[in-house]
Amino acid sequence: MNQGPAAKGLSWIPDDYSVGFTLTLAENLSPHELLRGVGAEEHHILPLSRSAASELLLRGEEDHISDLDFLDWEDEEAVTRLTNAGFLPAPPDAIVRAGSVAGWAYALEEYSCHTEAHVMALSRRGRALCVHSSAKGSSHVDYALRGEPVTTFEPGLPHLTNGTPAEVALGFVHDGDEAGDVAFLRFLEDEFGLRIPWEETEAELPSAAFM
Repeated sequence: MNQGPAAKGLSWIPDDYSVGFTLTLAENLSPHELLRGVGAEEHHILPLSRSAASELLLRGEEDHISDLDFLDWEDEEAVTRLTNAGFLPAPPDAIVRAGSVAGWAYALEEYSCHTEAHVMALSRRGRALCVHSSAKGSSHVDYALRGEPVTTFEPGLPHLTNGTPAEVALGFVHDGDEAGDVAFLRFLEDEFGLRIPWEETEAELPSAAFM
């Protein structure tokens, strides 16, 4: 869905990534530091657009690379870079694309949740949050502070909290008027002042592949 110039907060993400997404935010890190923090090697980080990442994730292992619209398959140097970085020949399990916003690094994954296991490590310089939403509509949030876990919760389902209640840890209370992931992302917009423009997430961002 083309969100256009109005999509500059965070709450547009669940609608645009309706197949499932993971948004991870790490305070006081750069995009490359975030990617290294979730297991990427620096020399394997390459710039990819969202459409290129989606093509790589959804292709069949038997498909010829000439089927990739974003790639000139006769460009041996480009093919070698993608192969050495793990994007080819087999489709990766996850592609993590990272950017920066207002003192935070962010990572967006479509379909997968690779970054979720690294939230504590990503919080070494402050706060880190991971919002995962499945295609079926369920969502949960992980929050860590300076290397320590604080809470894991499902917005709107406080009885499923593991750790400090969300209203104590973050000041978040779900009023039930919106889907849980949308409500929490809107809370982050208002409380943390975070804005990620849709256009930025469509363009090339530093990216890493994971199997």
